[in-house]
Amino acid sequence: MIYGNTGSSLPQRIMVQVLETALLALSIVLLIREGNNPVRMWLLIGAFCVVYIRITGTIFFLLKRPMGWEEALSIPFAFAAYYIGFALLAGGHHAAVPALEIAGALLFLAGSAVNTFSEVLRNRWKKDPANKGRLYTGGLFRYSMHVNYFGDLLWVLGLALITSNPWALIIPVALFGFFAFYNAPMLDKHLAEKYGEQFKSYAARTRKIVPFLY
Repeated sequence: MIYGNTGSSLPQRIMVQVLETALLALSIVLLIREGNNPVRMWLLIGAFCVVYIRITGTIFFLLKRPMGWEEALSIPFAFAAYYIGFALLAGGHHAAVPALEIAGALLFLAGSAVNTFSEVLRNRWKKDPANKGRLYTGGLFRYSMHVNYFGDLLWVLGLALITSNPWALIIPVALFGFFAFYNAPMLDKHLAEKYGEQFKSYAARTRKIVPFLY
């Protein structure tokens, strides 16, 4: 069970960090060896490093709840699709599309900002003892119940565009399906059990993932 775990989770967090480091190193090797367009290669390497720094900060500083082994194993599996999947899909000598690379870089930056900023604001709010037992619905979470997932979708879509490979779009589409049909419903169930009427009222007036749309 991902939500509702109890107890210490330092071993899980360390395992995630070790696997993330190995995946990042492998992805960089693949990008260099696959004969990539230099601009595309360095855009992806830079983006992967940003992702690595963000996930490290999230796991060790922003994620306050315990992490079970199921979650600890699923995180590296998901990020393997990003690091290794996009590195392989970007490989070879297919022509770069500058417009896609620029759009991808902008989407990546926007998505990273949405995800991190929303989590930082929520973390700051939860540190206030006056908010204990209350559901956080402020900041960017007023625009969608899972706006951090929306940020993830944006930066993953950005990476797909940077590869200039249409097959890379499979990854953000699959991620949306995972969020919409598995992760968000499971988290909603946990929040409904924990916050009751607070969550019911919030869910009735707020979009699920994509602000103003879904």
